Amino acid sequence: MTQAQPAVASGVSAGPVAAPARTPVRVVPAAASIRVSEGQVGEVGPGGSITYPGVTSCLTVTVRLQDGGKVGAHASLFQVPGEYRSDRILAAVEQRIGARHVRAVEVRGAVGAWHPSYFTKAVESYAEGEQVPVPTAPDPGGLAAVVAGQLGVPRGMVTVEDVPDGDQTVT
Repeated sequence: MTQAQPAVASGVSAGPVAAPARTPVRVVPAAASIRVSEGQVGEVGPGGSITYPGVTSCLTVTVRLQDGGKVGAHASLFQVPGEYRSDRILAAVEQRIGARHVRAVEVRGAVGAWHPSYFTKAVESYAEGEQVPVPTAPDPGGLAAVVAGQLGVPRGMVTVEDVPDGDQTVT
């Protein structure tokens, strides 16, 4: 099992920094099975499965690659210590995809609990007294648009499904 490590921003700059090149990353052997918990990103090769445990107020993002592999993220409304925040998790997914071709992206979970902006500004990043957007109704189109934009894929490749609480397994 391979898992991307959360990026740490130090706020210190040593001058201009070039954007990292999109490169392929090591893939878990075919037919492997992994668990991707809240705030984590993981990957399986062709024939493998991803289990997202305890999806209650979370969203899962599963990227199906052209070669049959999958990259998965378990986005949490609130950051789990040491793991990715909701506004950084899609960048980790994009990095993991690298230059590989995407076949489809599936977003599943508590659609009604998520405002699309949580993927661009995490709930815990708002200053005290600053208004946090709260969803007034499920917005699957808005979620799909943000996910597609951040992953650099056409909007039509992204599906969004509200699923009941519990574990999700993607094969």
